[in-house]
Amino acid sequence: MRVRTWPVVGVVFAVLWVFVVGQPLTPISLVRGFLSGLLVGLPVAFVFRRLYGKYVDLGRGIRALPYAGLYLGAFSLELLRANLDVAYRVLSPGMPIEPEVILVPLRVESDVAITVIANSITITPGTVTLDYDEETNALYVHGVNGRHPEAIAEPIRTWEDYALELFDEDASPSDPPPDIVVSGGERDRGPDRQAGGVGDD
Repeated sequence: MRVRTWPVVGVVFAVLWVFVVGQPLTPISLVRGFLSGLLVGLPVAFVFRRLYGKYVDLGRGIRALPYAGLYLGAFSLELLRANLDVAYRVLSPGMPIEPEVILVPLRVESDVAITVIANSITITPGTVTLDYDEETNALYVHGVNGRHPEAIAEPIRTWEDYALELFDEDASPSDPPPDIVVSGGERDRGPDRQAGGVGDD
């Protein structure tokens, strides 16, 4: 079912308003907060209606909701794991950090999907999106644990699988992801290198 976009955006703003204002968790307070949000959200959405498409497919949006939940779940788990990992590295006496930049080619192609994944990478401790290469449709990603580049790419691939369905991309999660490219190329990743021993110049 196709409906005008701006009222839907106004309702989304109203829901966000409830979270931002921090209403007490009682039914009457939540309803009041939602109605207040509509009073603010609908006019704002109407004024800025030219910034988004004229119509939205509600059926497609409802079908995408489970994938949005899966994406948020996978992202939250990775966020928790990455926080613990970075805390361990910072508190370790030897500071086991070996930064690396990798190029992660993407299967998603829409601007919104690429932006969501790039921001997810940057929000996650230990990784940051440095740049987007439009020609190869790939992200340059900096990670603190460059000894295992595939481990940096693994959560990104999981998010991308859900994003392919969430944003109705042409590719599918069953399509094999392109190989990552490590900026430093092949190098000795043995224990001597990690310990700062024989392999270092």
